[in-house]
Amino acid sequence: MKYLPTMGLEIHAELTTKSKLFCNCKVGFGGEPNSRCCPGCSGFPGMLPALNQRAVEYIIIAGHIMNCSISRFTKWERKHYFYPDLPAAFQTSQLARPVCLNGKVVIATQNGEKTIRINRIHLEEDAGKLIHELSPYYSLADYNRCSIPLIEIVTEPDFHTADEVSAFIEEVRRMLQYAGICDGKMEQGSLRCDVNISLASPTSTKLGTRTEIKNLNSVRSATKAIEAEIERQTDILESGGRVFQQTLRFNEAHNETTPMRTKENAHDYRYFTDPDIPPLILSESELERIFADIPEMPRKRLERYIGYGISETDAEILLADKRVSDFFENATAHYDNPKAISAFIIVELLRRVNLGEANIEELPFGADQFAKLIEMGATGKISRSHMKDVLREMLSSGNTPEAISEQMGFIIKEDLDAVNTILDKILSENPDVAAQYRNGEHKVFGFLMGKANKALKGVAAPNVIKNCLEKKLS
Repeated sequence: MKYLPTMGLEIHAELTTKSKLFCNCKVGFGGEPNSRCCPGCSGFPGMLPALNQRAVEYIIIAGHIMNCSISRFTKWERKHYFYPDLPAAFQTSQLARPVCLNGKVVIATQNGEKTIRINRIHLEEDAGKLIHELSPYYSLADYNRCSIPLIEIVTEPDFHTADEVSAFIEEVRRMLQYAGICDGKMEQGSLRCDVNISLASPTSTKLGTRTEIKNLNSVRSATKAIEAEIERQTDILESGGRVFQQTLRFNEAHNETTPMRTKENAHDYRYFTDPDIPPLILSESELERIFADIPEMPRKRLERYIGYGISETDAEILLADKRVSDFFENATAHYDNPKAISAFIIVELLRRVNLGEANIEELPFGADQFAKLIEMGATGKISRSHMKDVLREMLSSGNTPEAISEQMGFIIKEDLDAVNTILDKILSENPDVAAQYRNGEHKVFGFLMGKANKALKGVAAPNVIKNCLEKKLS
């Protein structure tokens, strides 16, 4: 490798509080433009902020799960810049004394586990949104997003490949989702990423000049943007040119990075202490109370799932989406058979989700009914092949598995007298095959079992038929 890429990330995650960071306006995605804003978050002069306590608790949780030191004293600064999506012309943020410092997150890479260092996590307010698509002559400003609480996770330059970056984004998103502090919906902008990237010789002790790619809103975009920027900087260096420090945007349609502006430094923002918000002082008792309420994190769940006998691969599939993992948890609470439940979720339910036949957030049945279906199949009340048909009908109608199985004639009655009568008839009609089995040719058992299953469909479970047939043959 002629040039070694080195990257650092800034991940912006909107917190799932009910109200904004410094006012009582509701938080939510979409909605009528400028319907969730007030004079405070719209930047009217003379409005005083009131800090959202839940947002403070959430950044403390974020710092704790990422192994950060939590500052007992932190303060607020105003970051000044003029842009139409920032009506006050400054953003309330943290520079000198952030809430969280010196953390780490472990990610899985192709070469094994790697520890990514977290420089800091600070709390700030989000900006609004500009809408450019309605006209080629003007843009419109929607301030609904103004002052939504946002945490910024700043890493050290510990990444050297796009795969490492994507693994880190996925892991952080998953951690925030499981902690219940960010929904991680990158397609809605609640998780966004900036990538700082530079190229240098692998033997160099100094990093190259870095550029920053802004507002990447999917893992795929981040990967493609990194690859495009590495290619761009490589071409510049190969031709004897010089890379300039810039802020870039990524055009996914053309697969290229283009300049937005020359990179600013901290002094360009004219930071100064916010005069309207007092410093934040955290007590040990407050921190202990917050830490005690943190839910179980994915890595702990992974260990527990593997302890159930579920393979690590299957456990990772369940954990990839918190909604799926929670559904699995609820189902096992109603029927204690984790392996059977996980297998049917992965093989059948998620297959239907991937085909667009189901939405894990809007299933017409609860985890209790799903667990009942698994129990009916595992205990022989319906055949395993019929479980798929019942699930399909549950997704369509929302009816219970018992009602569907009864209606479709799938309930196995366990009529042993009928089983023995029909088996006797099959053996009498196939005496040569029965003799072959008794003479040691056990491969013919499948032939007899096939005839028995067909004749006894709905009369008894396959394992009951098998046991009865074996007794008669012996």
